[in-house]
Amino acid sequence: MPKGIPNKRYTGGFKQEVVETMMREKLSYRETARLYEINDHKRVMAWERTYLEEGPEGLYIDHRGRGSKGRPPKELKPEVEKDLLAEVQRLRAENAYLKKLNALVAERVRQEKKQK
Repeated sequence: MPKGIPNKRYTGGFKQEVVETMMREKLSYRETARLYEINDHKRVMAWERTYLEEGPEGLYIDHRGRGSKGRPPKELKPEVEKDLLAEVQRLRAENAYLKKLNALVAERVRQEKKQK
């Protein structure tokens, strides 16, 4: 088992300090890792790559986990889309008609009850 704390999380400020010290002092990855008591020199290498590609702000972003690829929306054929829109329009009209019919029936029932 490796020495140190497993799954240790480092702050962005600490990462920035490590990379800038390494560049300023012209230290190797292993020397820098040993100096700052970091278990793996490859972690310092990854921080330097992030620093060079994204700048110091990139070290403050949490890059863990798998990135979402997202699903591209499915493209419908124009005739299928047209049919679906027509059906939605028909169903909305039917729904409005049934609501009015229900209101008229309820009104008639209420009037019949009044007359009795």
